[in-house]
Amino acid sequence: MNISAMSNNEPLLEIDRLKVEFDTRRGLVQGLRGVTLSIGRGETLGVVGESGSGKSVTAQAVMGLIDMPGRIASGDIRWKGRSLLGADGERYARDIRGKEVAMVFQDPMTSLNPVLRVGTQIGEVLERHLGMTRKQARTRSEELLAAVGISAPGRRLDQHPHEFSGGMRQRVMIAMAIACEPQLLIADEPTTALDVTIQAQILELLAELQQSLGLSIVLITHDLGVVAGLCHRVAVMYAGQIIETGQAEDVFERPAHPYTQGLLRSTPRLDEVSDRLISIDGTPPNLVTPPDGCSFQQRCPLSGEACKKAPQLAHIRPDAEAACWQPSTPAWATPLMTPSISH
Repeated sequence: MNISAMSNNEPLLEIDRLKVEFDTRRGLVQGLRGVTLSIGRGETLGVVGESGSGKSVTAQAVMGLIDMPGRIASGDIRWKGRSLLGADGERYARDIRGKEVAMVFQDPMTSLNPVLRVGTQIGEVLERHLGMTRKQARTRSEELLAAVGISAPGRRLDQHPHEFSGGMRQRVMIAMAIACEPQLLIADEPTTALDVTIQAQILELLAELQQSLGLSIVLITHDLGVVAGLCHRVAVMYAGQIIETGQAEDVFERPAHPYTQGLLRSTPRLDEVSDRLISIDGTPPNLVTPPDGCSFQQRCPLSGEACKKAPQLAHIRPDAEAACWQPSTPAWATPLMTPSISH
């Protein structure tokens, strides 16, 4: 797979100090705590971290899917320099979401409407955003199913989601997402619950679509091998914050934040034999009452007095940032800590 960067340094999407909160019976959950990210044209950004770190919430905020009891407390989301928040921004956002920015969700079985035929669901996107007639939408829907590798697309249009395998349903979701030829595709764990062979096919499809359509992709995943094989840049999330970001190869070769180092060490390697897997001690903090200072300090082997004050993302190399008072590359780090996927 060719992952040479195509970005022209002009960001399409900018997320600026975004905070998202959720009212719960346990209290106010601080889902995102000042997330700042950007993605350029033709770029693939991998967002990684443990479950509950804020990856999917970030994507949902971009797509306007934060509903009560959740809310965007502060910060901004900009598309081509224009805010998507506030009254004016929300009107603008309705026009670009699904057309210029699209999303592939984790579980296609729960994302697709089980009582509507697949052709109806894809056609709805085309009719809503491109003003196609029903006949035009059906013709285009058939072309889209063929483009994502579904055989007999004309017949498949008249089938319901339960008549497709898991991998085929995910291909249908991708077809819906690219129907309007968006400039940005957000893929939230697109290979969850798929077997390894189908995972590789879906990822290869995303790479091919990026090349043919010039897509920018935000890939949310917990699989570091996928990031190594597909992404130009990576952002590591922990407890609702970005704690390290940089070029993917650089982060894998020289992880600076102790949490990133822990993620990489806990990934099994084909070139090593070990009796047991290495894990990160402890559990993520409670985001109803997040700790003062560094969120990782209770689990960090390098924790010290300075960690009682919260670190901010700061440049540790020209193209790399980490939120740590003592970032360092561990002695055990070797080139490309995680295996890239084969193509």
